[in-house]
Amino acid sequence: MPQNEASVVQKPGVPWLIIIAGCLIALLTFGPRSAMGFFQLPMLAEKGWDRSTFGMAMALQNLFWGAGQPFFGAIADKYGTWRVLLASALLYSSGLVMMAWATSPGILYLGGGVLVGLGIAAGSFGVILSAFARNVSAANRTFVFGIGTAAGSAGMFVFAPISQGLIDRFGWSDGLVYLGIAMLIVPLLAIPLRGNSTSGRTSEAQYKQSIGQALKEAFAHKSYLLLTTGFFVCGFQVAFITAHFPAYLGDIGIDATYAVLALALIGFFNIIGSLASGVISQRYSKPKFLAFLYIGRSILVTAFLLLPQTGTSVIVFAILMGLMWLSTVPPTNSLVAIMFGTRYLGMLGGVVFFSHQIGSFLGVWLGGYLYDHFGSYDPVWWLGVVLGIFAAIVHWPIEETAAVRPALQPAE
Repeated sequence: MPQNEASVVQKPGVPWLIIIAGCLIALLTFGPRSAMGFFQLPMLAEKGWDRSTFGMAMALQNLFWGAGQPFFGAIADKYGTWRVLLASALLYSSGLVMMAWATSPGILYLGGGVLVGLGIAAGSFGVILSAFARNVSAANRTFVFGIGTAAGSAGMFVFAPISQGLIDRFGWSDGLVYLGIAMLIVPLLAIPLRGNSTSGRTSEAQYKQSIGQALKEAFAHKSYLLLTTGFFVCGFQVAFITAHFPAYLGDIGIDATYAVLALALIGFFNIIGSLASGVISQRYSKPKFLAFLYIGRSILVTAFLLLPQTGTSVIVFAILMGLMWLSTVPPTNSLVAIMFGTRYLGMLGGVVFFSHQIGSFLGVWLGGYLYDHFGSYDPVWWLGVVLGIFAAIVHWPIEETAAVRPALQPAE
């Protein structure tokens, strides 16, 4: 058996109950955080805070999402997925409620930033896709990753109109409370994922490797470091748009209904893009495909900024950006699994995602900070274009091969 497949439990077919349950969880956990931009203006109007305050809360959310994922991934790798998803529901729900009732920026930072961020980390793609990886063969892995990523994309599509509808009917504060209550469904949906803690243990029959050894091996691997560096850019680009696009459209005089439509379209076409990414990257070079995705994003943003900005251009931008939105996730996670197997995929994938979330932190925070200083989002848009070119350069030399492991000792 090849080294990169040592930790895969080769099961016939696809375990659809696990896949469906994981997809529903991804939809729920990705939905509310993707709709945070709708709450910005009504919250700030009522509280009298500036955009830097909201931007800092969302930046902290992204940072703690990234920082928490390696730890929650490691816990899921060792003790099982269900326990981690239970923690996700409790953290996510309490954070949204605290955000709704925040009376100061500090409480907003703790609730909407720290707690929601940790809740997303415990229920994010890293945890869900790692559970998938341990229950499917390598031949189906990237395709299944595409399905899981598409489900998260569906959360953006579903929760954009739901969130705006809740705000219109109940106000932004009660809307957040209702979203918090919805997160408590996650542990029930996670029941099919119980008992998943032993499925990744076959690597222990092949090699002895501790968590520390796995991390040391990863940080000495050139392609892993390049992948981690490049994923930073994805976070910067998508988090900035998620948090600030509704406000940006308002600034340039485009009706607010286009903001709802745009994020819903990004979510819908992200479903198509994620599924297509799973198929394409299963058959063709994953690093080259990632490079083309980042170049495509830079070209699209450049065209959107330079051409006349109208409701029609917003719709076209949303459709094309949606096709590339989370299409980076299936090939990125698959590359980690190819390099190191699935035994520590939750943790090692989480480390890569932490880089993504550092980028998200900067994208969201700089969006608010630079807007308050320059009165425009343009500097952050153009920085994202430059970073997209950088990411394409970084991904091109990545090798799609398993790590050589001469130092690992066979288990006795």
